[in-house]
Amino acid sequence: MTDDAKSCSSPARGEPAASRSLVPLWIFLLTFTLLFLGGVYFDHHSGWFNPAVYSPYANAEQLDAYQPKSGAAAELARGKQVYETVCGICHGVDGMGKPGQAPPLALSEWVNTKGAQRLAHIPLEGLNGPVTVKGATWNLSMPAMGAALSDADLAALLSYIRSAWGNKEEPVTTAEVDKVRAAIGAHPQPLTGAELKTLPE
Repeated sequence: MTDDAKSCSSPARGEPAASRSLVPLWIFLLTFTLLFLGGVYFDHHSGWFNPAVYSPYANAEQLDAYQPKSGAAAELARGKQVYETVCGICHGVDGMGKPGQAPPLALSEWVNTKGAQRLAHIPLEGLNGPVTVKGATWNLSMPAMGAALSDADLAALLSYIRSAWGNKEEPVTTAEVDKVRAAIGAHPQPLTGAELKTLPE
């Protein structure tokens, strides 16, 4: 074999040969540490996990209650607020009433009527003496809690009552409340249950 052939068949001296090498452990540790620190930073500085972003709301229902509303939803939200301020203390925020204080409004025959005239008389004039609600007799006095409310607020309140806690009746308009208030006049007197029954729905 000639010298030229030998030079072609054998690798040149000093040429690097390919070989396997392990990645240094410190690179894995550094990568893991950086990922961990990044996660901690993200946890403390992002809105996703920071409770300060969502406080003081504990659930989606609470958050929804404070969202801006429009149309019928806004009226019901307004009615709920007025109800809980004026009526909820006695009748309960759940409409179930309270023993010795006030009868239930949930599924009440006085609430679930074709019209709302009779229902509007109750907060505008008050109620005195025995009245039967869902088969139970209540002998209590209710002042005219709605007399100081505007027609719009009382209509929203009555609409809320007629649509909450299983009640499914039509909303009450401001014009309907105004009509009842005009019929009562300037000096309302508390009604008895018997007198209330004589009024048209």
